Amino acid sequence: MKKVNEQLKKYQHENLAKELKKSFNEAKKDKMFAGLIASLDLPQKKLYAYTSLIEECSAEYKNCQDCDSILACTNKIRGHVYTPMIIDGKLEFAYQACQFQKEQQKETAHLKNIRYFHIPKDLQKAQMANIYKEDENRYDTIKWLNDFIKKYPKVSKGLYLHGSFGSGKTYLIAAMINELARKNVRGALIYWPEFLRDLKSSFDTDFADKIKYAQTVEILLIDDIGAESVTEWGRDEILGPLLQYRMQNNMITFLTSNFDLKALEEHFRYSKDKVSAVKARRIIERIKFLAEEQKLVGKNIRN
Repeated sequence: MKKVNEQLKKYQHENLAKELKKSFNEAKKDKMFAGLIASLDLPQKKLYAYTSLIEECSAEYKNCQDCDSILACTNKIRGHVYTPMIIDGKLEFAYQACQFQKEQQKETAHLKNIRYFHIPKDLQKAQMANIYKEDENRYDTIKWLNDFIKKYPKVSKGLYLHGSFGSGKTYLIAAMINELARKNVRGALIYWPEFLRDLKSSFDTDFADKIKYAQTVEILLIDDIGAESVTEWGRDEILGPLLQYRMQNNMITFLTSNFDLKALEEHFRYSKDKVSAVKARRIIERIKFLAEEQKLVGKNIRN
């Protein structure tokens, strides 16, 4: 009986081997499949058991041939292709990024160095190479920012950029910070009115972490300062200490606003029914220490 069982197992093994070889040879008729196995430095016999997996790889490689963007990807994992590879002499399979995914990863690699607080997502892609240059009124600001990038870190001040709504203030500075982030410089962009509202709702969670990050990040943009409703808490407990910390530690700080510094000082004088010229003046003096003032004049490029 033992001998019969052994013969049966041998027969089953031989039959399975024949079926695997048959399936493998049938799959080889496909050019993509044949190309993949040719790239693998293994005897064909060792590949017989992996026919279905290699066919799966072949199908995804074919999808890639006809693909023109990551959005058109039809593979199981978007932007990736199932790939056979030899590791330590063994055949293994893994998903690898396609060319479009690699390009996207390269384009967004700088994001690991930046935190955006309530900043539109399109500004994450802002680049100096893509800024609007047809308006000569923007040239001085563009030159200032390009010079800043070239000189960094041998710089001492940021920029207080004010001007009309839609003139591109935030985009310009975001593009500059993104450029430096590609050189592994850490930055943060904060939309100031919403940041203050966010802080109020995070007292019991990550309030301290957000404040600490804003204080210590290498380059900070405080966007649209002056658009917030003035409160003693926001002015004296949040903005004042933030600017003071960055001033004392020589941290590069950028700010944008629709107000020039004179108008911003007037804005900060009033909180509800109280008037505080001294505290408003103190805010402005800290800004002057941290940043050069510059006006951006130009047409509304958002329209």
